[in-house]
Amino acid sequence: MVPFDLTDPLLPRIRAVAREAGAIAKRYFRPGEKTAARIWSKQGGSPVTEADVAVDSFLKVELTSALPDAAWLSEETADDPARLGARHLWIVDPIDGTRAFLSGHPDWSVAIALLIDGVPALGLVYAPSHEAFYEAVRGRGSTRNGMPIAASRRGDLGGARVAGPKPLVDRLEAAAGALRRVEKIPSLALRLVRVAEGAVDLGLASSNARDWDIAAADLILAEAGGTLTAFDRSPPRYNQPDPAHGELLAASRQLHPRLVEAMTAHRREALSR
Repeated sequence: MVPFDLTDPLLPRIRAVAREAGAIAKRYFRPGEKTAARIWSKQGGSPVTEADVAVDSFLKVELTSALPDAAWLSEETADDPARLGARHLWIVDPIDGTRAFLSGHPDWSVAIALLIDGVPALGLVYAPSHEAFYEAVRGRGSTRNGMPIAASRRGDLGGARVAGPKPLVDRLEAAAGALRRVEKIPSLALRLVRVAEGAVDLGLASSNARDWDIAAADLILAEAGGTLTAFDRSPPRYNQPDPAHGELLAASRQLHPRLVEAMTAHRREALSR
């Protein structure tokens, strides 16, 4: 049960914060060209830019001010184990799809989720280059730019539009037959909300997605009639000591069981060889 007396007053402010965060990032974004921001590598080799850091700092100040008792988990902030015992938790990706952002590809986003008792209660995914603002509150449906959205009504996998890493799509196609591969969507949050709005039928994710990549989009997808799970049909568990997840499958509630069956059947066949 979501305490709407908490989320309702927050919503207008969080919408404004998300849009301002996108505006900060856009100062460094160059469509079709390398970003104007300074770039360096984090531990593990993944890139980060000064835009990521600027947006992260802005969001932490604004969101913490909006809900002072909430803990914090972000891709660009050192993890504080105190979050594990918190009832309220902000989960933030200041720029989801950093590689796209730094190369001038438009498919990057700002993702903000509020967890209450370990479950996403509020989710926002903002794609500034597309002026697309996705939003959901648990129990109240999902919207894009204020208009309701819904996942695909397709009932069969054959010919479905799929987005995800090539190895996973290849595995699915081997099990389900020909699919329509859509253009790569570098931001995982955007990949999932495009499933939520029905622009994509199936969304696949490699292992090692983190809470900040999926928490906001997971809620938006669920409220739009979709499902996100692991191969064993278990939903993501958030605010764990390690915020990483395994391979993930996203689809409408009608199509999701068939997606799971196809992927697990292919895995069983591969193991039996």
